Amino acid sequence: MRRTEVSVRADVEGQHEFRARVREFFASPRVREAVTRVRTAPPEDEPGLLDVYRWLGERGWLAPSWPERYGGLGRGLAESAIVTEEMCLAGVPDDAHVLGIDIVGNFLLQVGTDAQRARWLRRLARGESLAAVLFTEPACGSDLARLTTRAAPDGDGWRLYGTKIYNQKTQFADVALCAARTSESPVPFDGITLFLLPLRSPGIVIRPVENITNDRFHEVVVDGVRLTTDDVVGTVGDGWALMNDMLLLERTGIDFHAKIRRWLDSVAAEVRGSGDLDLEARFVELDARLRAGHALAWRVVAELARGEADPATAAMAKWYVTEQARAVIRFCLEVRGMSGVLSTWDADPVDNGLVEAAARYAPTHRLGSGTSEIMLYIIASSALELL
Repeated sequence: MRRTEVSVRADVEGQHEFRARVREFFASPRVREAVTRVRTAPPEDEPGLLDVYRWLGERGWLAPSWPERYGGLGRGLAESAIVTEEMCLAGVPDDAHVLGIDIVGNFLLQVGTDAQRARWLRRLARGESLAAVLFTEPACGSDLARLTTRAAPDGDGWRLYGTKIYNQKTQFADVALCAARTSESPVPFDGITLFLLPLRSPGIVIRPVENITNDRFHEVVVDGVRLTTDDVVGTVGDGWALMNDMLLLERTGIDFHAKIRRWLDSVAAEVRGSGDLDLEARFVELDARLRAGHALAWRVVAELARGEADPATAAMAKWYVTEQARAVIRFCLEVRGMSGVLSTWDADPVDNGLVEAAARYAPTHRLGSGTSEIMLYIIASSALELL
């Protein structure tokens, strides 16, 4: 057997062992109790920093691919994907993890300064601090080239002016990765710079934007907050390229698949006990589609780990996986019947109202991390060369 084959086999065996340990952690009584408390809390008690995150951080599992000096384990992207997948399968809220670790933390790890890494990474990896993302604006959603938040020159720095919207966890976060224009250009992609914006600064107003899920969105108004070159992530004017490169890490489809898989698995026993052959056949078809999406998502993870990231493949994975959400939740509602519309705040709901909550969250899967329409545009232009 060649040495490379031995190495690959060892890696896979190590990942299986790591997954078993992570799964055992999420199945432990204290984690299950913590998840139940979060899932049954009233809407106004939206969770911020979770005990589960701190427990993961103590093990180096919240960001296992990060170097040990920054609170990780120095392992690979596969281990990070395993944690994300098992977290979602266990029903642990993952929004703060995606924002703080997968996006902001990875940006800093890849292109941040030594000072930025030293200040933030260990706090994020230990579950001691949260970070948010300020990209979307009222007049631009997935088309970030149209953003208008501006960084006006001010001595050796800038003052930021603009409004961001549909941002999550900003009421709990200490810092946000904010995209703003530092220069004007006929080319809309040019002149965008990424900043680390302290969210407790004078000149920042955070307002809730109500929606149908349990987690609020927010409007963030930035009025003249002063930033310096120490707050720039990457280089000035290079924000568009950085966002496109780094957001691939958010588009594997791993997290979306695990959430949808959890929904379908929650009704598996009822389908098997129904004696309805048509219902069983439809379950099998949905299961097969999810398995295909799972394989595609892990293909993206493998490509990223090899340094062979392909935006089109990532877009395919994200689009294909999230497009299963509506069909799966309709099926779950059909299987559950009237009990499926009982929420966690009703008396004795099945699975703490899992299906009812999923029905409210399902539409967001087509929007988060880039809309389905944007994913199709990337596929059509990059892979099929139709545009």
